[in-house]
Amino acid sequence: MKFRHFAIAGVFVAGFVSTPAIAETLKVTTFLPPMHTFVKAVNDWGEELNEKSGGELEIEVFPAGQLGPPPRQFDLVRSGGADIAIFLHGLTPGRFPMTELAGLPLTYPSGGSESAVSSRRLTELAPEYLAGEHEGTHILWLAVTPPLKMHFADADPSDLGNLEGKRIRYAGSTWQKIVESMGATPVPVPPAETADAMGKGVVDGASFPFEATKAFDLAPVTEYSMEPGLASATFAVVMSDAAYDRLSPELQKLIDETTGPDRAAWFGALWDESEGHGRDYMEEAGVNIVTLSDDQIADLQGAFKDIVDSSIASVGGNAAEFVEAYKK
Repeated sequence: MKFRHFAIAGVFVAGFVSTPAIAETLKVTTFLPPMHTFVKAVNDWGEELNEKSGGELEIEVFPAGQLGPPPRQFDLVRSGGADIAIFLHGLTPGRFPMTELAGLPLTYPSGGSESAVSSRRLTELAPEYLAGEHEGTHILWLAVTPPLKMHFADADPSDLGNLEGKRIRYAGSTWQKIVESMGATPVPVPPAETADAMGKGVVDGASFPFEATKAFDLAPVTEYSMEPGLASATFAVVMSDAAYDRLSPELQKLIDETTGPDRAAWFGALWDESEGHGRDYMEEAGVNIVTLSDDQIADLQGAFKDIVDSSIASVGGNAAEFVEAYKK
């Protein structure tokens, strides 16, 4: 009997030891729709984490603002409502002034305006210049959109004078200034509501990368798009300190090894590829894509100089140093 009890106990202990650990699930919040490149990329990253952790770590994405409205995504992470957030800095104007300098008009790293280049560079600079603006979180990576184009319901931008008095959807203080400098009126509209606003005539146009026009289905309400893009917008993927600290050292190391500048460049390359698909989507829908001449671009650079200079001055501190480092 004693041997039998011992054998049974041995089986129980062996079964207990062989039981896999319960997976740690990280909740990811974003306002972006499920089919957006960013959401797809983060899901891919989650699959990588799950595989490399042997099933101990997984993520669950809550897209389309399920956990809160667009401007609250960062605070959801800081308050514990989510573990990771994907958010657009420009949706909370004035809160991330240094970071948003990476979106100054016609201002890009020397390697080019592609998202793969600019996203890597901004993430490289984050520990030194941007950590304070993201207090309470680990910056996993930052992303700079392909330069945003302008899209119009019926205004032909081949003559920039046609934009005067038009109402343009924007996000962020930089784009507000850009729209104003072109003689138009900036109107804040949530991204997901833009197509409806353009269709109903609430706004006459909007600023988005081509990739986002597909995600938010703008082609049916757009007659003209203008390229090149005039300025980019910045996004962040951040993880709360509390969520990071509750992970084992091994899982923390895995998070560190799969994020940072290399991940930013990887994601930026996906965004660049999607930008091409977005342009095709607009063109195939019959949207007229107008390319500005070199002279028109030079005129805009002159018009935007005050925006660049005043934005850097208003942030102060080491803002000028940050912009120069970003442009290298």
